[in-house]
Amino acid sequence: MSWLFLLLAIMSEVTGTTCMKLSVGFTQLLPSIAMVIFYGISLTSLTFAIKKIDVSVAYAIWSGLGTVLIAIIGILWFKEPANTLKIISIGLVIMGVIGLNISGGSH
Repeated sequence: MSWLFLLLAIMSEVTGTTCMKLSVGFTQLLPSIAMVIFYGISLTSLTFAIKKIDVSVAYAIWSGLGTVLIAIIGILWFKEPANTLKIISIGLVIMGVIGLNISGGSH
């Protein structure tokens, strides 16, 4: 169940960050409200996840996968530039998350 909470935390954080971009600096009401709600869900879910998953592993997975997903959304949806270094860096983040998971990060 902790891993489901972690997945919910990641997806909520990514949605909240996307809403942050869509809020255009808090000038758009609905994305601004959605951002606060999704960040609240994310942090609440992360809190439940770390009851059974080591905080170092859970936080690394949450932040790492969130970063990767936001980078991909930025490239595909917001048309941000993608270059070789950005793609390689995304791959390195994924490798780091996998490495931490393999290291035995749950109780």
